[in-house]
Amino acid sequence: MRLGVLDVGSNTVHLLVVDAHHGAHPWPAYSEKAELRLAEKIGADGKLSRAGADALVEAVAKARDAAATYETEDLLAFATSAVRDATNSAAVLRRVRDETGVDLQVLSGEAEAIMTFLAVRRWFGWSAGRLLVLDIGGGSLEIASGIDEEPDVALSLPLGAGRLTREWLRGDPPTAAQVEKLYEYVDEQIGKALGQLPERWDRAVATSKTFRTLARLAGAAPSSAGRWVHRELALTGLHQVLGFIRRMPSAALAEMEGVSASRAHQLLAGAVVAETAMRRLGIEAVDMCPWALREGVILRRLDILSS
Repeated sequence: MRLGVLDVGSNTVHLLVVDAHHGAHPWPAYSEKAELRLAEKIGADGKLSRAGADALVEAVAKARDAAATYETEDLLAFATSAVRDATNSAAVLRRVRDETGVDLQVLSGEAEAIMTFLAVRRWFGWSAGRLLVLDIGGGSLEIASGIDEEPDVALSLPLGAGRLTREWLRGDPPTAAQVEKLYEYVDEQIGKALGQLPERWDRAVATSKTFRTLARLAGAAPSSAGRWVHRELALTGLHQVLGFIRRMPSAALAEMEGVSASRAHQLLAGAVVAETAMRRLGIEAVDMCPWALREGVILRRLDILSS
């Protein structure tokens, strides 16, 4: 069957259309993205602005039409951190439903962690043993761990790359003092979560655009090499990446291979989260997984349909 997944995140609205059935690899048939940066359109009152809501409605309508063009049998639409955190989220969701017919479901941070974990488990299989999964989004950091398809622990921390950039880093590049204060905050937040996480695992895995970009800067194969190529990010390589990106303006960083111009300004904050999480958890290297939240949602839907 053909499924569509519409992911409304902090930075992008991403439609992924796949051909899949239970027990089979979901093969991408079509993909499109709209860079809305919704998290940057939330005002001091906590509300998503009218301009942000207008852009969201337009993007969802466009994705709905594309899904229809590609003859999807089901469209799974969900929103994460930016919409979840907006104080007027209920009104925004109602407007999207009324004007586009698409019923956006808001995922909790814990649900994000669980779905992403499922995708990673299916990608690496049972031979990976007990997994620890890290996922840095625009608004939050998800951490999950377990030996089954459902994690024993699923956490969501307010440590997204976009959120931290807006709240902690001023200037381009930011000052050394700002970066150090960010380090202190991230270290404190992750430290509070350590007691909920296991003491051991067999494989540490990372997903998300932020981790992929950091891995590419540290020498991992480019996306053109294909998704089957093994990629990893070592803590030593991450230290080297941090050494130069913390001194680079985002315009210069955006010119580097593998760095998205729209997210270059968020990369330093994402790198601080990645480095702190790996250091505090004692991770020397993470394997990169090309599957993440969207694939997890697809796999869970297929499981339900087959039951």
